[in-house]
Amino acid sequence: MSGATVVLPTGPVKNGQVVVEGTRITSTTPETAQLIDVTNHYLVPGFIDLHNHGGGGASFTSGTPEEILKGIHTHRIHGTTTLVASTVTGDMDFLAQRAGLLSELAEQGDIAGIHFEGPFISPCRKGAHSEALLRDPDPAEVRKLIDAARGQARMLTLATELPGGLDSVRLLAEHGVIAAIGHTDATYEQTVEAIEAGATVATHLFNAMPPLGHRDPGPIAALLEDERITVELINDGTHLHPAALQLAFHHARAKRVALITDAMDAAGFGDGRYMLGPLEVEVSEGVARLVEGGSIAGSTLTLDRAFKRAVTVDGLPVEDVVAAISANPARLLGMSDRIGSLEPGKDADLVLLDERFDLKGVMRRGEWVVDPQLG
Repeated sequence: MSGATVVLPTGPVKNGQVVVEGTRITSTTPETAQLIDVTNHYLVPGFIDLHNHGGGGASFTSGTPEEILKGIHTHRIHGTTTLVASTVTGDMDFLAQRAGLLSELAEQGDIAGIHFEGPFISPCRKGAHSEALLRDPDPAEVRKLIDAARGQARMLTLATELPGGLDSVRLLAEHGVIAAIGHTDATYEQTVEAIEAGATVATHLFNAMPPLGHRDPGPIAALLEDERITVELINDGTHLHPAALQLAFHHARAKRVALITDAMDAAGFGDGRYMLGPLEVEVSEGVARLVEGGSIAGSTLTLDRAFKRAVTVDGLPVEDVVAAISANPARLLGMSDRIGSLEPGKDADLVLLDERFDLKGVMRRGEWVVDPQLG
């Protein structure tokens, strides 16, 4: 592996190597080890997506298990070796039923758990969620979703300023589920209160929340300034201006940023008409918007594109991008002992990129999902 560049969360290591035996990275070189020549390439940890609604034509909210697996595979071939499946606002009984289905896939190891985005969000900042199905965050109903997920609930996005919001945050924290502030109309002071109650994530920062103001800073200032908050960013060139991305990386200092896709089923599939929950979406030139009203409706992003854009367009250091797309999400999920970096004993989840940061290979748990074709 002479001439390789192996990128770790602590920075690039020239002429390094990662040796894989079975499903794990190892520090030894047994006869059965896989040796990969990655000269003039970057080898980085597998990508981890905390917020993903589907892909490959499949919706995680409404698809069959077979369709969901197709969506998962679509993102795997783009470098996402670990994925949290996100739902959208729906009827409580329907969401509980979906939680049961998705929990089976999590128990099988196909996904890393479930993220409930809605229905406990603000009608003022609903985005691509059905207003008719929104509700205040009643802790009893939050508990219903947690129980339906059978230990596989990883995150729940809610507008914490709504009645029951703070009690719901405390309930989530008690059960080890990430409370994420999003689709919110909260003030700065209300957001600080939610963080004190146990919220630890900003769902797609800047989007579906009041803008930053000099007299009324709103949730953005509170979320950026607090060391306990990890901020999600959708780096597709549509959801964020590059200056907003730079602002977030500057204030969160890379260690508190998680690059996500917020992908819907059109990701990796193409333009056309789709359903996002009960709402119809038109995807044109890769941008998803509601047919009625024109709100942005998730994205068609894949994390390999987010990585390349972050380095080549936004000019971020490779080390910072690796942290935001692998190490930070792993830490947030409590999975840093298994994934998120290239260290002996961890899962052999690897992504191979060329010098232009185009994806050339993907390995998940020691098996090639995309077999590298190197000259």
